[in-house]
Amino acid sequence: MSLDSSKDPATPTTGDAPEKHPRAFEPITFVIIALLSVLGAIIGLHMITTLGVSPNTSVIGALVAMVVGRFAFLGLARMRSVHRQNLAQSAISGSTFAAANSLLIPMAIPFVFGKPELVWPVFIGAGLGLAIDVWILYRGFGSSFLPAHAAWPPGVAAAETIKAGDSGGRQAKILAVSGVLGFGASFAGLPMSAAGVALIGNVWALGMFGVGLLAAQYAPVLFNVKLAALYVPHGVMIGAGLVALVQAAMLLIGRRSAKSEAKAEEEKKAAAAKADGSDAVLEDDPSMVDTVTIGKLRRAFSTGYLLYVGGAAILAVLAGVYSELSVPALVGWVLFAAFAAIVHEIIVGLAAMHAGWFPAFAVTLIFLIVGLFLGFPQVPLMVLVAYCAATGPAFADMGYDLKAGWLLRRAHRPYSAFELEGRRQQLLASVIGFAVAVGAVALLWQSYFNNGDIPPVSKVYADTIKAGLGDPEVLRNLLIWAVPGAIIQLIGGPKRQIGVLLATGLLVATPNAGWLVLAALALRVIWVRKRGPEGENDAALVGAGLIAGDSINSVGRIFRG
Repeated sequence: MSLDSSKDPATPTTGDAPEKHPRAFEPITFVIIALLSVLGAIIGLHMITTLGVSPNTSVIGALVAMVVGRFAFLGLARMRSVHRQNLAQSAISGSTFAAANSLLIPMAIPFVFGKPELVWPVFIGAGLGLAIDVWILYRGFGSSFLPAHAAWPPGVAAAETIKAGDSGGRQAKILAVSGVLGFGASFAGLPMSAAGVALIGNVWALGMFGVGLLAAQYAPVLFNVKLAALYVPHGVMIGAGLVALVQAAMLLIGRRSAKSEAKAEEEKKAAAAKADGSDAVLEDDPSMVDTVTIGKLRRAFSTGYLLYVGGAAILAVLAGVYSELSVPALVGWVLFAAFAAIVHEIIVGLAAMHAGWFPAFAVTLIFLIVGLFLGFPQVPLMVLVAYCAATGPAFADMGYDLKAGWLLRRAHRPYSAFELEGRRQQLLASVIGFAVAVGAVALLWQSYFNNGDIPPVSKVYADTIKAGLGDPEVLRNLLIWAVPGAIIQLIGGPKRQIGVLLATGLLVATPNAGWLVLAALALRVIWVRKRGPEGENDAALVGAGLIAGDSINSVGRIFRG
């Protein structure tokens, strides 16, 4: 990909290079992304209640927008713009995750718990959590903590799909072949998205992710030990998560040394060369310059925490939590709920950024367990868990979408204004998706719940709260296994997040995914050594195809029953 400003590879094939980024509220664009958002919400609600997972629908949105752009009437040809396709994929994926993960899962918890009168208050609280979640990511993306040049693998998959559809040629062929392979293997039961992210993300982080997956899969077979039953993964995540939180805080409040600054610059140059597909180090690439300063990032997270405090206070009033707690306990509940919400989104976001997978269920379960140890009554704890569960997934998903947009916009000159306006339009497109998701969930949740269509994870949360922690060994196991989790995370540092990713693998525990991750990493290393930067770009393109094929197969499960 050339950085010559005279020919922007992200320019629509209709011929006119856009001086301004296409707008989400243009009539044709708005109608298309609104319809795609309805589709995304339906897919998300169906999948989360039947299979317990939410597929990444970004590629579906991009493909639909590509097809629509082939029609020459009613202005539909405008959708041939890769930037409008980016808006479409942002809206549909935002709607999918918002409806399923951020809204329906939290709402189902009080319903299963036997408190249906709390569903509407939780709906409002979850909506507030969703809005704050997305606002923090939007304000923090492009910083040294959430850099645009980080992996964000599903975002790479979406961008490569859009670029290949626009340019054709060798890239399109590689993407198509790997997409078919990903679809076929996923149809046969293999988690091909695991192999896909291994070809895109950080090698060290994904190596530990693969180790965690294999340990979770084979510990019961080799040692007759179920790690989850002993809360080993949860302990590792607690230790790694706490260290990750400290590392994030140090980044927010401290200044890096000259040595670390120089190292960071070298990493940026390497990432730029990889993304550009050339052997040259790009000294003057403005897309590798952080658009969010440490000061702005600090304000985003501090303001976000205060907003979470306000949201928790509103939820406490609406759900009647105040009636079961003393004033000091209520203040503690509100502060802890806000803390849980923001830490949850940070851990989920870091895992998503590096591996493309996020352990939202497991991290929420960790805070549930902590709440039990703190002695919260059942109803306040249930409401807290619902609030916590609402954050994280939309944070991660918008990170994927903004990564896709960055890849499509990074060659545009002048860069900065176009990039920032592109992010703003993606936010507006996502807001359309979120609004559709809120409306869909408000209209449909009763029919789902009354028919017994409940997200499985919501049942786990409710049953765990009811059962409590009768075994004092649980706390001991959590504390013991938190130590190696903390040490591993500390050794890897904030860039690699190997402790968080090890815990993610232990918690996700998808059968055979570990072998796919490690095999893909090995092939990637061999290919890159042989072909250099060109091999790295080939690997990323194949990974994008595998993720796209896996995503299409996941959505296709709806039509297979």
